[in-house]
Amino acid sequence: MLTTFKATAVKTAEGLQVNTDSRGFKLVLDEPTEMGGTNTGMNPVEATLCALGACQSIVAAAFAQAQEFAFEEMHIELEGDLDSDGFTGVNPNVRNGFSEIRFTMHFKTSETQEKAEAFADFIESRCPVGDMLANGVKLVRSGVVRD
Repeated sequence: MLTTFKATAVKTAEGLQVNTDSRGFKLVLDEPTEMGGTNTGMNPVEATLCALGACQSIVAAAFAQAQEFAFEEMHIELEGDLDSDGFTGVNPNVRNGFSEIRFTMHFKTSETQEKAEAFADFIESRCPVGDMLANGVKLVRSGVVRD
């Protein structure tokens, strides 16, 4: 079943701050002060890391019972490498976004290491955010509107 998700992003008058909204849930995104922001929220690439970790965590919780994997707690550590020379235009040969994202899944569990690895593989195979990052997604600009 195809579902269309919607969000809005509205630039505020404060530095590089942006108010975002989806289904009535709000998130402030910004940049650190050294990048010209007001440091009132995480930046979009940090939010992307958080989205990946949250998605993996949700998949784990949603499918653990069906996959016969029991855990008491779980957390994911994520980090991504981004060379700002790309998006700032300093070096046109440098990618604008992350060149690599690494993550480590931590499970508090009595399951074997082999079973934990298999469950981690399952999580990766089902995580929508991971799929979008690993395989790209078609971006379509639907228009430009002058208000």
